[in-house]
Amino acid sequence: MEEDVSGIVLSKQDLREVTAFAAVCAEAVLTLFEADRPDDSRPRDAIGAAWEFARGGERGKALRDMAWAALRAAKDAKSPAACEAARAAMASAGAAYLHPLAKATQVKHILGAGAHAARAAELAAGDDRSVGAGHVERMAQRATPVVVDVLERFPVAPAGGGRVGELIRVLDARLRR
Repeated sequence: MEEDVSGIVLSKQDLREVTAFAAVCAEAVLTLFEADRPDDSRPRDAIGAAWEFARGGERGKALRDMAWAALRAAKDAKSPAACEAARAAMASAGAAYLHPLAKATQVKHILGAGAHAARAAELAAGDDRSVGAGHVERMAQRATPVVVDVLERFPVAPAGGGRVGELIRVLDARLRR
C-alpha cells in the first residue's frame, strides 16, 4: 500500500509542544546515562537544547549538533540502559525536526524519545517489560492535547524497529484512543 506523502500543516508552536513532550520523556531516564558516564554531558545538553527550542528558541545548527552529540554518547555508553537513555535525549532534540510529510516514519520524531526512555527503564529493571508499559502509560498521561492532535495528523506508527519500534506503536495506539 502506498503512503500519502502530501504535506501536513505544522506550526512552530506545534513543533515546540512536541519537542517539550520529547524532552519530558528523555529527562525521566537521564540519570541512567549519567550514572553510567557521569562526566559526559552530551545527553543533558541535548535535552537542554530541546527545552530551549520548546521555550521559544530557534531551530538551528546548534540544536541539530546537540542531537548528533547525544547519539555519539549513546555509542559510548557502557550499559544498554544508558545507551537507550542517551538515544532518548537525542530524540528529544530531534523532535524539533518533525517533517510535515504524511509518512508513518515521522511518528518517530513525536514518540521516539518516549520509546527510547521506556526501553531504557525496562533494561535498567532487568529487561522487565512491565516497567516499560508503566513508563509508556505515564508518558501518555503527560502528552498534551496539542501533542495528540499533531500525532493524529500522521499515519499510525510503522512496523519494525525492534522493541523500541514496538514501544512507539504502543504509545501511538494509547495516545490515539
